[in-house]
Amino acid sequence: MHSPPKPIPETLFVNEVRLHARHWAWAGGVILLVALLTPPLWQQIERFDTGPDYRLPYALSYDYWLYARWLRQARDPAQIFVLGDSMVWGEYVLPDGTLSHFLNREAGQADRFVNAGVNGLFPLALEGLVRHYGQALHHRKILLHCNVLWLSSPKADLQVNKEEQFNHARLVPQFFPRVPCYRAGANERLSVLLQRRAPFLAWVGHLQNAYFGQQSVLRWTLAGDGGEPPRYPNSYRNPLAQITFRVPAAPKDDPDRGPGSPRHKPWNQTGHEAARFEWVSLDTSLQWAAFQRTVERLRARGNDVLVLLGPFNEHQVAEEDRPAFRRLREGIVAWLAANRIPSVAPDPLPSALYADASHPLTDGYAQLARELFQNPTFQQWLKR
Repeated sequence: MHSPPKPIPETLFVNEVRLHARHWAWAGGVILLVALLTPPLWQQIERFDTGPDYRLPYALSYDYWLYARWLRQARDPAQIFVLGDSMVWGEYVLPDGTLSHFLNREAGQADRFVNAGVNGLFPLALEGLVRHYGQALHHRKILLHCNVLWLSSPKADLQVNKEEQFNHARLVPQFFPRVPCYRAGANERLSVLLQRRAPFLAWVGHLQNAYFGQQSVLRWTLAGDGGEPPRYPNSYRNPLAQITFRVPAAPKDDPDRGPGSPRHKPWNQTGHEAARFEWVSLDTSLQWAAFQRTVERLRARGNDVLVLLGPFNEHQVAEEDRPAFRRLREGIVAWLAANRIPSVAPDPLPSALYADASHPLTDGYAQLARELFQNPTFQQWLKR
């Protein structure tokens, strides 16, 4: 005889774990501990080779967590940070052809001047970089570059109302002051604010920049090779195998930079001609206002700041636009003087020493360094 079926229990068995308040507190504490300890422990594990003439590799220009780490490694209080955009970084030259390299050569020391430039930077982004990732910039000497290229038109000044794509958008003010051409959504802006305040999220950004081609792990896995038909070479790779625990270095023979590069030529030999510039007013400029705030923030941290104004390639400025350029330059010098900020405004370099409107070639950087060391204001600033 068949036994009667068992009655179905009123309460079904469910394979679940119910956390009470105490359990949630323990779980939150563990997560918080991991988030707090991972970034500093990672610095002890990951190899970061720098050495003389080091600059943030071009491929890691958006790795702000690594930039902050690079600044912290310059512990010698006698070292001087050279801070600025791609002119400081050295867009057309190799690491041994930059301004900081030739300043070190003039000083007779290999590492007195530190290349703290970032490729693609501009004053509104520089302000964000100093504020959120430049905590190491305090009670130091800082040679700060002022590039008037960012005042050369309303578009360069980011004043235009039309949406524009530009470098380092995650460094600009997200809500105030308003940047008219920056049209990111609320989610993007809030994620930027979170990353600025959470070292763990900034560290995650470092992993994406250093090991996954500036992509999240998901996007890296789904990235195509650009072929037809497309292939997805990363779809079966182990993402953990990408993490080598060694910060990628710049290529030794950069095909885009240095005297052997086809880009390393005088500006008038590469198709550039004298150009018209729509110089903006200092009173309305977003970039100039950001530069002023950056100077004030650096000085409030106890830094001894000297501003290097230019030298801009005036040879490329159309004759009819040069008076407006000189008035703009004079206005910047006057503000610096009124606020007792030491500054040096060198004359333009010879035309053949520029690669474009604002970037010198290797010999141009060498001449600029010599002129700075011969400048009384610069020498007085170095010695005091």
